[in-house]
Amino acid sequence: MSDGKISTNGILFDSGSTNIQSQSLGIVRQISRLLMQGENTKLNIIGHTNADGVDEANLKLSKARAAAVKEALVHIYEISIDRVTNDGKGETEPAGDKKTAEVKAQNRCVEFVKI
Repeated sequence: MSDGKISTNGILFDSGSTNIQSQSLGIVRQISRLLMQGENTKLNIIGHTNADGVDEANLKLSKARAAAVKEALVHIYEISIDRVTNDGKGETEPAGDKKTAEVKAQNRCVEFVKI
């Protein structure tokens, strides 16, 4: 986070869903701790998807997944709602353009950007 942002593909969701898989809550908890350490820190949570499926659906899903992470920070870890915003980029900012399983997995990520 030293450069103002961090990206992780360790927050996993059920396929085509906004449901955060329970094994991913540890990463969300780490983000909450970061926010607790700096009481003036605010983050924009940005969801990303791979290019499988329809562009519009991917954009909608990426926004909804970012909102789900925000919801977890606010309701599970009691982070003030005014400290987190959310957005989605869908498949518009890929980590790579190859269609291998590895690159697709890298493109399914959540980014946290200091604001």
